[in-house]
Amino acid sequence: MAFTLAIVGRPNVGKSTLFNRLVGKRQAIVDDTPGVTRDRREGKGRLADLVFTVVDTAGFEDVQGEALLARMRAQTEQAVAAADAVLLVVDAREGLTALDQSFARALRKSEARVLLVANKCEGRGGEAGRMEAFRLGFGEPIPVSAEHGEGMGDLYDALAPLIHAKAEASAPGEEADPEPEASEEDSAEPVERGPRAIQLAVVGRPNVGKSTLVNRLIGEDRLLTGPEAGITRDAIAVEWNHRGRALRLVDTAGLRRRAKVVDKLEWLSGEDTKRAIQFAEVVILVLDSTDLLEKQDLFIARQVEEEGRALVLAVNKWDLVEDTKAALAKLERRLEISLPQSRGLPVIPLSAKTGKGLERLLDAAIEMVDIWSRRIPTPALNRWLQAMEDAHLPPLVKGRRLKLRYMSQAKSRPPTFNLFCNLPEAMADSYQRYLVNGLRDAFDMPGIPIRFVLRRSENPYVGKSRRGKPSADKSHSAKPSKGKSPTGQSKSVKPGGSMPGMGKPRSGKGAGGKAKAGKASAGNARSGKSRARRAGF
Repeated sequence: MAFTLAIVGRPNVGKSTLFNRLVGKRQAIVDDTPGVTRDRREGKGRLADLVFTVVDTAGFEDVQGEALLARMRAQTEQAVAAADAVLLVVDAREGLTALDQSFARALRKSEARVLLVANKCEGRGGEAGRMEAFRLGFGEPIPVSAEHGEGMGDLYDALAPLIHAKAEASAPGEEADPEPEASEEDSAEPVERGPRAIQLAVVGRPNVGKSTLVNRLIGEDRLLTGPEAGITRDAIAVEWNHRGRALRLVDTAGLRRRAKVVDKLEWLSGEDTKRAIQFAEVVILVLDSTDLLEKQDLFIARQVEEEGRALVLAVNKWDLVEDTKAALAKLERRLEISLPQSRGLPVIPLSAKTGKGLERLLDAAIEMVDIWSRRIPTPALNRWLQAMEDAHLPPLVKGRRLKLRYMSQAKSRPPTFNLFCNLPEAMADSYQRYLVNGLRDAFDMPGIPIRFVLRRSENPYVGKSRRGKPSADKSHSAKPSKGKSPTGQSKSVKPGGSMPGMGKPRSGKGAGGKAKAGKASAGNARSGKSRARRAGF
């Protein structure tokens, strides 16, 4: 089992920045505003050769009751109770506050090992605050700078004995056996076996019940919920299993219309939600049954379709609907009109409060992932393409017939097909929709985004004659052009008018006079021979 390290402290001391430093990427949202983090977020931390699970928590507030800050404190207390060690982060530049001391008194009651970290110790500005942190009674503070990566070596020296001690305690026979079998308990890093977990993102408008739905699925209050809109800010991932299939549920912040987003934190939360959609395999779009399929719901659904992800519609708060048949028929009509590119989407009515319909939701999501990852054999595709072309020929393009020659599946996830034809740029959008809808019906892919890549097919007879010989070049014609020889090469004429290989013309006569004289002498010779025959010679 992996070593778990929880990062705790009062608001705005740099907990999320330190979390991002340990996991090696910007997972948690970071801002100067206090109280940005609300839910606890887990990540795979790495520090040199140490591998562990690191948990980012909300800022500690000394409040009780049912308020939002009190619920955030309860989430932090759950993280402390489940951790093997706790990093108590203080701001060395501001020094100790009453809230730091109150949190330190609460940590002394827990059984976890507490390591005191003085953040923002770059330069000499935080030296006084670091010395003041000795008053908390947790030993020498570790000076670090999460923003600049300073002090990670000192943090490594403090964590290494704890992680190695847990690794030895979890595998007591490791030293006696020279070649132990590898398992998840033999090392600090868990070893995953079997198929990869399905990435499932839960998205929707604010206050439609996304976090309540995830809590009901996993059977515990893992995520912060409440009547307030916009509680969730980070995209929180939770590992889970359903019918033997590993799932990674990602709860996201609610997406409002872009024109209404004026707060920087809300914009950052929206970008985190869009990133979760990009990395998901299947997306569950949660709708409110009291306000079905608003314009923002359609916008989110189109965004999921453009990303090429499988989509499932979950209609939450179904227990509040009186006439269920009429509401479902209205939703289906709206989908046919507003989302024709995702025809056949699975619609699951459910209630996250009572748990009704949750089994159908996960079964539909897993089925959509299997269809989304399917590959279709090329012979079956081309037989289907021929049948579709026989049933409805492509329209003429400037008097020419559009010929569909060949089709193959380039990749899956999402299904992408290459269609070879003679005029790809001239294929009408209506005929492409005809092929996509026929492909969904023939191969049972309802609601799956399908990509068509039109490619021009090369004519193998271009540049050949009818007998299979290369066609003659136009420059090699039987009648030579003016100034060229019959072979197509230019003739070189000497300045005097003579051709190569010929002597100079006689003085006083040009080449034209010489030719006329030759013709006259030949005519005289013929006339002399005819006179001699008449005379009897």
